[in-house]
Amino acid sequence: MAYDSKGTVNKVILIGRLGQDPELKYTPSGAAVLTLSIATNTSYKNQDGASVDNTEWNRVVMWRKLAEIIAQYAKKGSRVYVEGKLTTRSWDDQSGAKRYTTEIVAEHVQLLEGRGESGSYSPTETPPPPQAQAEPTPEEGDDLPF
Repeated sequence: MAYDSKGTVNKVILIGRLGQDPELKYTPSGAAVLTLSIATNTSYKNQDGASVDNTEWNRVVMWRKLAEIIAQYAKKGSRVYVEGKLTTRSWDDQSGAKRYTTEIVAEHVQLLEGRGESGSYSPTETPPPPQAQAEPTPEEGDDLPF
């Protein structure tokens, strides 16, 4: 694991399922960007002993070749492993109000399912690579398509 020069770490690891099909977009400069909504689940027993399920939705963004590869093979319901870093960015909406979002910028993504499972692939498709690594991500302020 890489640490920065000040001894801090920003690392997120998720295993979850896609809540919708991926939608690949391109910035005006031509960089591919893919945003995923990944559900992770936890369960616990409440005070009455009843089981309570909780779903957390996580916004994950990936860029360039990684975005194109994952967009080609991932489908709604696909189970994925994601490693990345947590980021927060801001923008002004159409009414001029400051808006914020927190998301995971993916650096490594692995599809955890193959043919014959939920999110399976047709026999004519090439199976996805077992894992894909991200190229360096653009810095804050680059041209985002959303």
